[in-house]
Amino acid sequence: MADSQRGAVAGLRRRAAGIAPTLYLVAVAAAALTACGLVGLAASEPWLFPSLGPTVMVLVERPRAAAAAPRNVLLGHLAGIAVGWLCLALTGLRHAPPAITAGLSGGRIVAAVLSVALTILVLLAVRAPHALAGATTLIVSLGILRTGPQLLTIVLAVLAVLLVVWLLDLAARTRMPAAGGA
Repeated sequence: MADSQRGAVAGLRRRAAGIAPTLYLVAVAAAALTACGLVGLAASEPWLFPSLGPTVMVLVERPRAAAAAPRNVLLGHLAGIAVGWLCLALTGLRHAPPAITAGLSGGRIVAAVLSVALTILVLLAVRAPHALAGATTLIVSLGILRTGPQLLTIVLAVLAVLLVVWLLDLAARTRMPAAGGA
């Protein structure tokens, strides 16, 4: 076999070896979101919401990143929920229709901007970086998910995703970061 052919074959082998880990990551993400979707379907609650998808992506694409540490994921979403709800209360919008149906108002803009700013401050204070909490706090402060059961569902879905990813990583003998990530 000529050197150029050997080089091409070696290149194909390297690319093929990279496919299995990629498919595993796709399967983990799909399993985590499917589990949440099925629970949501059975419970008639929104177990799938916009910030959950990117959270799963961080967990599978960058498992050693600080943002993927289970502590940071959970604290990030909890902070986003709490601050988003607080901003709804402060602006008198707790019972207002969501911004996607009622449109934006001055109060809704204040709630949204304040919720992101305060979520950043909280996460910096507790040293738990998780940028996706910015999406969660907007989901709440824009009134998309705002009731007690809906907010509890966010927490349960995040816990479910962490559990599914952890179990699949355990089965595959990989490791999620325990605290701050690498």
